Amino acid sequence: MGTPPCCPPGSGGGGGGGGGGGGGGGGGGRAAWLSIHRSGRCRMETCFDFSRCERHGFKVFTYPQERGQPVSETYSKILSSIERSRYHTPNPEEACLFVLSIDTLDRDHLSGQYVRDVDEKIRGFPLWNGGRNHLIFNLYSGTWPSYTGELGFDTGQAMLAKASFDSQSFRPGFDVSIPLFSKEHPQRGGDRGWLRQGSVPPSKKYLLVFKGKRYLTGIGSGTRNALHHIHNGKDIVSLTTCKHGKDWEKHKDTRCDKDNVDYERFDYQELLHNSTFCIVPRGRRLGSFRFLEALQVRGGQGDEGPPPPGSGGSVSACGVPPQAACIPVLLSDGWELPFAEVIDWGRAAVVGSERLLLQIPSAVRCIHPERVLAFQQQTQFLWDAYFSSVDKIVHTTLEIIKDRLSPHRSRSRFLWNSLPGGLLVLPGFSTHLGDFPFYYLQQGYSPSEKFTAFIRVVSQAGSLSQPVLRLIQAVSGSQFCAQIVVLWSCEKPPPPSGTWPQSSVPLTIIQGSRKLSQRFFPFEAIQTDAVLSLDEDTSLSSSEVDFAFLVWRSFPERIVGFPTLSHFWDAEQGRWGYTSKWTNELSIVLTAAAFYHRYYHSLFTEYLPAGLRELVGGLAACEDILMNVLVAAVTKLPPIKVTQRKQHKEGVAQQAECGDGAAGTPPPGQRSPSAPRSVPAEARGTAGSRRFSQRQDCLNQLADWFGYMPLVSSQLRLDPVLFKDQVSVLRKKYPSLEKP
Repeated sequence: MGTPPCCPPGSGGGGGGGGGGGGGGGGGGRAAWLSIHRSGRCRMETCFDFSRCERHGFKVFTYPQERGQPVSETYSKILSSIERSRYHTPNPEEACLFVLSIDTLDRDHLSGQYVRDVDEKIRGFPLWNGGRNHLIFNLYSGTWPSYTGELGFDTGQAMLAKASFDSQSFRPGFDVSIPLFSKEHPQRGGDRGWLRQGSVPPSKKYLLVFKGKRYLTGIGSGTRNALHHIHNGKDIVSLTTCKHGKDWEKHKDTRCDKDNVDYERFDYQELLHNSTFCIVPRGRRLGSFRFLEALQVRGGQGDEGPPPPGSGGSVSACGVPPQAACIPVLLSDGWELPFAEVIDWGRAAVVGSERLLLQIPSAVRCIHPERVLAFQQQTQFLWDAYFSSVDKIVHTTLEIIKDRLSPHRSRSRFLWNSLPGGLLVLPGFSTHLGDFPFYYLQQGYSPSEKFTAFIRVVSQAGSLSQPVLRLIQAVSGSQFCAQIVVLWSCEKPPPPSGTWPQSSVPLTIIQGSRKLSQRFFPFEAIQTDAVLSLDEDTSLSSSEVDFAFLVWRSFPERIVGFPTLSHFWDAEQGRWGYTSKWTNELSIVLTAAAFYHRYYHSLFTEYLPAGLRELVGGLAACEDILMNVLVAAVTKLPPIKVTQRKQHKEGVAQQAECGDGAAGTPPPGQRSPSAPRSVPAEARGTAGSRRFSQRQDCLNQLADWFGYMPLVSSQLRLDPVLFKDQVSVLRKKYPSLEKP
């Protein structure tokens, strides 16, 4: 009695006794108690050094692995998630935040993965500094029988990213509550959430289900032992088994034999798949694996094998769409819910009370079907945005901490709880919702009525007859063109201003490098919402530009353009492939001639990690695929093709190339890497085959990096009203678009 919640009884011995023989007595126990008591008062203002983050921004340093130091598979995934991310720095002098290489996930001293002598080890780290600016990850704390929040070492002023956090020991605005996840949880990718606009899931067989172990004695047994009271065997199925632990038979009660028999009659996955609500009771600790199991999407039932690797499980092999996972009904009093600092769980879960278990059935029956659908959609959004992989969990943790550094520029709860989610909204881009491509319909905003034409030039322009100059003339003829920006990616200087076409549209020349990905840099010269990305040899008419822009204004979150590709799963090769043949499907709109929102320039440059951008730099003809993959990963939607014309390129084989065909510049005689082909690349000789192979490699490496294939296929093409109808051309707004 009287012991602070963050200081469990016996902190000087018991679980901490493994650290040394003499550490359990008076003075040591008193010092540990004082340290924990002081750290329990920590807040960002008192226990975090903001000055470390001012010079280099939010950078995270992971301690180097010591030889012979045991690290669990799960902790290796966490460290890998950080080291592959855009936050990571190998230089501790640049770091704002530090993460230990010592595995602190399992602090149950009865566990085989318990790491001993942590106190002694961290005191020897020069960077430890009493735990200041450190983040400690933990999934299991305490041990039998009380399972308190004790970690068995002095965390000092470090922040905790911890599962099963109780609300009393949780330090608001300092710690982060994370979900309990298993070692099988995927590093990246994971099952994609059920998100289908305009789709309503089928009614489920069961209203409310639970199947799991019940504890005959000890902490957590009260709720699970009472679950049989709500079981009716019809639309509510609540099954428990006594078979838990080595000596369960010593404690078995009169219900055990019947419970064990009933337990075997139902399949756990089938129950989850066919229930609207799932009970998520506490385990020995407050958190439970059942939490993520309830949120996780499940594919349709079929027997034709799994979907292709990297597909994200979005469709079962037999073509059955995935079902929305069940809505969690939480029964864990005092649990600080995962990421509750930013997530509104009232929109995605039923938060019940262990003391009011018998009221749960009537409570869920009273929920209106429209609200049930809203719950299902929100659970799948949250799963996909923050919980589907270790990467998502770790990155969400880091972004929550990052937002605390600049509260005036932090993301609002609206952004965290609305598509596409907080991880994909960069607060440094803008704090105004109307500046992003995702919220126009929700907030009643409209994208700007003008666009910026952004032309990448890699060849020497010398006369008005060359394609780039004709392109400038055509684009400037659009009634919606606000400005033209030319990215001059040649070592040779651009032509004198007098040789460029004269028009009322401002023309800006930017001296660039030969990096292909530089075309997606967020240049300050781009002031409009819409960007028309163009290759120098693209051939478009003013009417085509006008029509495509009007289409984009109706779909500002998507890529809208002309030349297309489509991807497919090659079962024989066991890898992803693409084709440039003109079929009825598309999944990529090449940025040689495409509209998209300028926000994607910032997302491409600032959201994607350096390693991924380096991958693009090493593979020619990859940058436009990466942009399509990025936009598809954000929107979960396909791009949009406009007009029927198949060829949007002029021949440029004889143009003088800048440089000597170095990296980022196509060798002489080759087309621009973004060039579409009117015939398959496979049949275009050595140069075409090389580019085709590079695109194939690019596609598969991107799928591996993301952990699934984000691209979405479509059969939609948009043409003007009355397109090719047998009516007078005077009734048509864009008659020239009907020409082949």
